[in-house]
Amino acid sequence: MAVLGVALIGAGMVAGTHLAAIRDTAGLRLTGIWSRDPARAAATAPGAHVYPDLASIAADPAVDFVIVITPPNARADILAPLVAAGKHILLEKPVARDLAEARGVVDLCAAAGVTLGVVFQHRMRAASQAAAALVAGGELGALGLVEINVPWWRDQAYYDVPGRGSYARDGGGVLISQAIHTIDLALSLSGPVSAVQAMTMTTPFHRMEAEDVAVAGLRFKGGAAGWLTATTASFPGGAESIGLHFAHASLHLEAGVLTVSHRDGRVERIGAMAGTGGGADPMAFTHDWHQAVIEDFCNALRDGRAPCVSGQGALAAHALIDAITQSARLGQTIEVAS
Repeated sequence: MAVLGVALIGAGMVAGTHLAAIRDTAGLRLTGIWSRDPARAAATAPGAHVYPDLASIAADPAVDFVIVITPPNARADILAPLVAAGKHILLEKPVARDLAEARGVVDLCAAAGVTLGVVFQHRMRAASQAAAALVAGGELGALGLVEINVPWWRDQAYYDVPGRGSYARDGGGVLISQAIHTIDLALSLSGPVSAVQAMTMTTPFHRMEAEDVAVAGLRFKGGAAGWLTATTASFPGGAESIGLHFAHASLHLEAGVLTVSHRDGRVERIGAMAGTGGGADPMAFTHDWHQAVIEDFCNALRDGRAPCVSGQGALAAHALIDAITQSARLGQTIEVAS
């Protein structure tokens, strides 16, 4: 197995999770870390090489790809020199602040011939993969109803971090920063949404610019109906869930467990309960799913194939979030961009 080199860009909240995942990934070596705050980078990854600037990463032949975990407003300036140097890119969600910017990132990488992957680690859970296999098998029948629920909690201290929950830095609130994981997983199982009617608002529990509550009615291209609810104002916070109701069985995904309820009365359960960061501690989850994303990305580079979640594949979640935001602003049904 060829050993690959990876540089970590950013030293924020999720850096420790990625460093643990890199450490435990066979055939992968951390070449170093970069942050706008070198002291923070050194403290985040003790003993690791701290790059002085992005140019030094771009020029380092030991770097095969980079993992970028910065806020989305910093992406354009970071990605341009790395993509120009031929470094493959694995991005923490979201790809960018909105669909237009996300398409720009996808096009930038495609034009340079570099592989772009996105860290939507919920797809890597055993329960999620079992659900995907059942849906792909075609034996469940037609999909009729979809339920997506993200009842999370964040205290005000979370939003007191400068820029968090703002449009300029994050691109929005609960939809793009928290619910996007569940939205991506749901769409990977249900297929695309064609139209939405939505409402968003900010509760009295938070002082922030963007929304901490979103409610949307969904019309799916395949004919199903559905809804999405998402919030960071539901104390003490619970596990996100996805319900998919087919003609012959219903699938319920929650906290790493898939429950399959067949119309003939049989019930199957797959997976194991696991924390997802829905409560006061946003980092209350295992690094195993991030490791699975990184392992898949490494194998994609070795095999010359697309990663499990490509940049193009991540655009569906961005398109739905944009449509929900626009529907809430205009107070009307909005067609989802394809």
